[in-house]
Amino acid sequence: MNLDTWKTIQFAQPEFFWLLLLIPVMIWWFLSRRRTHQAAMNVSSLQGLKGLPVSWKVRLRPLLFVLRMIAFAALVTALARPQTSNTSENINSEGIDIVMSIDISGSMLAEDLKPNRMEAAKKVAQNFIDSRISDRIGLVIFSGESFTQCPITTDHAVLKTQLSQIRSGMLADGTAIGMGLATAVDRLRSSKAKSKIIILLTDGVNNIGAVDPLTALEIAKAFKVRVYTIGVGTYGKAPSPATMPDGSLVMQMQDVQIDEPLMKQIAKETGGQYFRATDNRSLENIYQEIDKLERTKVEITSYKRFAEHFFPLAILALACILLETVLRYTIFRRLP
Repeated sequence: MNLDTWKTIQFAQPEFFWLLLLIPVMIWWFLSRRRTHQAAMNVSSLQGLKGLPVSWKVRLRPLLFVLRMIAFAALVTALARPQTSNTSENINSEGIDIVMSIDISGSMLAEDLKPNRMEAAKKVAQNFIDSRISDRIGLVIFSGESFTQCPITTDHAVLKTQLSQIRSGMLADGTAIGMGLATAVDRLRSSKAKSKIIILLTDGVNNIGAVDPLTALEIAKAFKVRVYTIGVGTYGKAPSPATMPDGSLVMQMQDVQIDEPLMKQIAKETGGQYFRATDNRSLENIYQEIDKLERTKVEITSYKRFAEHFFPLAILALACILLETVLRYTIFRRLP
């Protein structure tokens, strides 16, 4: 057993250390016995005895008592049962499969959320991913068409990288809510998770796409997918980029149009909820609320194993006793 092991040692029965209080008693008894058994003789003067050599046997005889004390201390420590523990955990989780379907149409560059709707949505989505440690999460983007940016995965580092790379203009412009929902459902179609979730975020009204939103809703219901819908945008008008005839972009105040009746219907009929995010704080709160509503059950079972380390101490005690016995009846044997 190395030194590092002794640094983490603990004792199962430390009450045996009270026996170490006998060591001072034993030392007192040994010294008293030596004085009692010393031979005495009367001489007229010690002058002639000065300078006589002292036998090495006389000098080393206390070694027998030292060996006995070491053996006693080792036995007491062994009785206290020194041990180390090793804790292992078995983690069982009922994971949830989640697909985030995010609108990347040009209107997502509106600046009623800072710095704009899209960047705000990406930021809170990354925080949401960090909070879902044991869940599989995927990413779908849509505007005039839809695309799977990242299949459902537990590799959240890859997912966040893919999320950070999305931008407006990656797909044809428009707002194909039906296709965004249908593609997200398709990613979950073969999932065996106990709960299948879609977070559908948009800032507009369905105006394009091969799949009608109500058709996508029926598909989601058929596969028992719960959809949380988020409408992003303030009430009234918001500063939004507009393309000029020369191709340049200018910020203009434009009406915020979100098909809230449709979003509410999708959420209600699939067992989810609809939320409206009018600023950064409310968007953060929405993702936190969804995180609370869809908690993953994680069971952690801890196992603690103990390893006993009394054996080396017992061997040390036995070795000291044997050495003392051998020395006592050989080198240090008293003559009759």
